This record gives sequence, structure tokens and C-alpha cells, in this order.
Amino acid sequence: RGAEYHIHFIPKIKIEIVVNDDMEEKVIAIIQDKAQTGEIGDGKIFVIPVEKTIRIRTGERGKDAI
Repeated sequence: RGAEYHIHFIPKIKIEIVVNDDMEEKVIAIIQDKAQTGEIGDGKIFVIPVEKTIRIRTGERGKDAI
């Protein structure tokens, strides 16, 4: 009644990077340069705001905590 089939998934990895605003475009350019192969699965870059950063060990906040 049914048919057996296999689905081939491309292995993926998620990397999260937080940088100050002045480094945003430089980091995007580096990732694109190093990750782009032209093949399916090269990935995506999402740029989202980080509202607050706190370093737990020292209590530093904002840019000092990055």
C-alpha cells in the first residue's frame, strides 16, 4: 500500500554572532566571502537587533559586554 522513500537533507549548522553596529557590514561581507560556494545550502544571514547585552561574570552591559 505504501511506498518507501528517503529524503536527503543537507547538513546545516547555526552560527550566532553579535557585533557592534559599526562592524555589521564588515562581518556580513566576510561571511558571504567565506561561505559562498554557489551551491544550494550556502545559507542565510539574518540581521536582528539585540536590545540588551549583559556579561554575567562581570555585570558589564551594552558594548562593553560584547
